[in-house]
Amino acid sequence: MSTETEKSQADQLRETLFRRQKHACEAISIEEIAEADEFCEGYKGFLNLCKTERECVDWFIARAEKLGFAPYEEGKIYPPGSRVYVNNRGKAAIFAVLGRQGLEKGLRLAAAHIDSPRLDLKPNPLYEDKCLALAKTHYYGGIKKYQWAAIPLALHGVVCKKDGTTVQISIGEAPGEPRFCVTDLLPHLGKEQADRKLSDGVKGEELNIIIGSRPLMLDDKPEGFKLNILKILHDTYGIVEEDLVSAELEAVPAFEACDIGLDRGLIGAYGHDDRVCAYPCMEAIFKCEMPGYTSMVVLADKEEIGSEGNTGLNANYLVNFITELALAQGANPRNALRNTKCLSADVNAGFDPTWSSVLDPLNAGYVGLGVVVTKYTGSRGKAGSSDASAEYLAWLRRVLDDAKVLWQAGELGKVDEGGGGTVASELARLGFDVVDVGVPILSMHAPFELAAKTDIAMLFWACAAFFEGE
Repeated sequence: MSTETEKSQADQLRETLFRRQKHACEAISIEEIAEADEFCEGYKGFLNLCKTERECVDWFIARAEKLGFAPYEEGKIYPPGSRVYVNNRGKAAIFAVLGRQGLEKGLRLAAAHIDSPRLDLKPNPLYEDKCLALAKTHYYGGIKKYQWAAIPLALHGVVCKKDGTTVQISIGEAPGEPRFCVTDLLPHLGKEQADRKLSDGVKGEELNIIIGSRPLMLDDKPEGFKLNILKILHDTYGIVEEDLVSAELEAVPAFEACDIGLDRGLIGAYGHDDRVCAYPCMEAIFKCEMPGYTSMVVLADKEEIGSEGNTGLNANYLVNFITELALAQGANPRNALRNTKCLSADVNAGFDPTWSSVLDPLNAGYVGLGVVVTKYTGSRGKAGSSDASAEYLAWLRRVLDDAKVLWQAGELGKVDEGGGGTVASELARLGFDVVDVGVPILSMHAPFELAAKTDIAMLFWACAAFFEGE
């Protein structure tokens, strides 16, 4: 047998047996790449307007109502094609399109979270010290604290007053508005700081925001820096210091989403984790008209701190809503839960050549190769993971391949390097078949993260196929 024939047989075997990962630029057409780029223009606009979970809920509900979604009415029997939503305290929401099949057959559910790492103002934040007015913060979620110093910050949130009125706050986004900043130590005097562990380069109690630098002048006399800030807040918003106790004020990066690289293939922004999954999921549910199965998206709060609280997925609002829908149809809610197929739409780490030592190159997500299917998350010995079943993964592979969606299998990192979790565990407790599917991210949890435009669009196409499939 000739060498040429042997190579030919080997090539045939490779073609049959190997799985070859293709970059989006190789696998899809120029027209589809342009479509992905156009999709991401809408996504960038969303990111610039929605930097908190409250802003996300308001934005999606406003868009949903324009597309025929209405608030859910308990006990009402909805015909197939009906579009409803539930607003959970302004910080989480559920959107559903009723399907032709009854709830007894289960749902197609995609879950994403809309909270992101940030700096929250403490209940008593304001103080003055040495000619400056400052605000104390408590960081939210897993961050590298040093990354939050010496960058421009904006302040977003609500202040709820005793009389029941709520004041919306957004300072630092519009042109000409002031911004805020956590200071860092100059290198000339940074010997002690340089000797710290990197994780303590800036400590939690050092994440103090500069909020002012001029005293209140009365009768040509300085009367205090904190007093000046409180007067500005009172004159502008009608609030007093005690109102800050019943406030949710978040300091977030004052960056706009922008294209990264000369080829414009990446988007750099704050909050990709996990709004890069929330936006495609919602665009897919908006596209749904008459699905075979009831299709649903839940936008959850508090994932970054363990899904706790009444707006996190450890609460019962999702299972209560599914139960109410099922009972209204005369369906058994337990069967509705048991037969539900779910995507936990959350990001995974993109392979970064600069930091490759912590990643398994055979089992990492690569930027530009499509959505990452993550069978299990957790840490080290799969602790805290739901670990999706082989049967469900086989079903999902078929859905994605039939829709020509680029996907890759990946883990968060090497086994003993650490790990992380998603809402998959909370969803699995309800009896759903669930697996993580999301976009690979570079610089995850940093104030400025990177994601590929084609990967973002792939998640939209994946969710659309998931909702529309039988």
